[in-house]
Amino acid sequence: MAERAALEELVKLQGERVRGLKQQKASAELIEEEVAKLLKLKAQLGPDESKQKFVLKTPKGTRDYSPRQMAVREKVFDVIIRCFKRHGAEVIDTPVFELKETLMGKYGEDSKLIYDLKDQGGELLSLRYDLTDFDIAGNFDPMIPDAECLKIMCEILSSLQIGDFLVKVNDRRILDGMFAICGVSDSKFRTICSSVDKLDKVSWEEVKNEMVGEKGLAPEVADRIGDYVQQHGGVSLVEQLLQDPKLSQNKQALEGLGDLKLLFEYLTLFGIDDKISFDLSLARGLDYYTGVIYEAVLLQTPAQAGEEPLGVGSVAAGGRYDGLVGMFDPKGRKVPCVGLSIGVERIFSIVEQRLEALEEKIRTTETQVLVASAQKKLLEERLKLVSELWDAGIKAELLYKKNPKLLNQLQYCEEAGIPLVAIIGEQELKDGVIKLRSVTSREEVDVRREDLVEEIKRRTGQPLCIC
Repeated sequence: MAERAALEELVKLQGERVRGLKQQKASAELIEEEVAKLLKLKAQLGPDESKQKFVLKTPKGTRDYSPRQMAVREKVFDVIIRCFKRHGAEVIDTPVFELKETLMGKYGEDSKLIYDLKDQGGELLSLRYDLTDFDIAGNFDPMIPDAECLKIMCEILSSLQIGDFLVKVNDRRILDGMFAICGVSDSKFRTICSSVDKLDKVSWEEVKNEMVGEKGLAPEVADRIGDYVQQHGGVSLVEQLLQDPKLSQNKQALEGLGDLKLLFEYLTLFGIDDKISFDLSLARGLDYYTGVIYEAVLLQTPAQAGEEPLGVGSVAAGGRYDGLVGMFDPKGRKVPCVGLSIGVERIFSIVEQRLEALEEKIRTTETQVLVASAQKKLLEERLKLVSELWDAGIKAELLYKKNPKLLNQLQYCEEAGIPLVAIIGEQELKDGVIKLRSVTSREEVDVRREDLVEEIKRRTGQPLCIC
């Protein structure tokens, strides 16, 4: 510290000397010489770390959430979790990062989407970029678990009320069979698959140019692929392709089409077949899919009557991955799996934007009642009452002031959306009652103190205790 103080003094003196020489209009050579000395002293001094500005920011690719945003986020998660549990889901938790070699082998071409971490104890780690929310693992009869996954997806998207949606389905076996009969070599299957998957974002001409110009596919092969991947429909398209003279001769494609036909039967029984479209352009870039694949997109209203609705982005996806789990089993045992993932971040952004457009007020707490006082010197009574309510499982608050004005307490309830106010006054204490006020109707009733908990639960729809 003493050395730094001495250097700072020398810098100060040298700075004054330079300014003095400039005022005296000394020679340029002398000024340059003294400036050089000043810069040398400043270099020796170095930056003062204690005076450096601290820039607060979130890491790239992350964000903070305000109470209002978290309230919306929790509602979205609540809809999703309730649906999963309704379908018998069990809950597990796994690390957000895995060994890099595991992820690189799992994601194929989409490995560029992975965030790498620094060496951790000799292991290279990466953040996984997706989280499959719901999976069904085990040997079951064909298409029953797959149909339930699609049913779950439709239930969640309908409950969230984010707009009309369409679920596109396809099968990796159909894709592979289609590429084979069109003349795509085995080595180009995955890279061509990646190009086809872009058809929901760009035109067929752009996709074809990429396949031919960048990936070396023959133009006639690309044209044959185009004849297939631009088709979409329902079970009638499945039946049509089962009669296709070329596709029906490919074993993989035939198996995939047979399963899709069965899948549509189950989807009809579930009452969601009108939300499903068999789309031959759906490819899903991840390498581990082995069978049925699906992706839900939101639809925007067509500009003109008669036009088809357009997709405005994927909000859920999934598929069958029968070979993935076996990769990590020392004995190589096969564990068939099918699952789905909900695009929580995209859905959250959509819900948030719509609420902002509607200027809808969102509650950021779940408080059921505010404990208030009508006169001064009643803090102790408020503390006793709020403690009784907490112990009874009531969500309650009080203002952190000794003698808050009643008007301020009522205004706080209106701003926070708290539905009830339990008001303590001198007369109420004498009578053994609490004045319970409805914030919206402003109606007030006297409730005996011993009955207050049950009355609050009755009014807020909270289950009463059965003893």
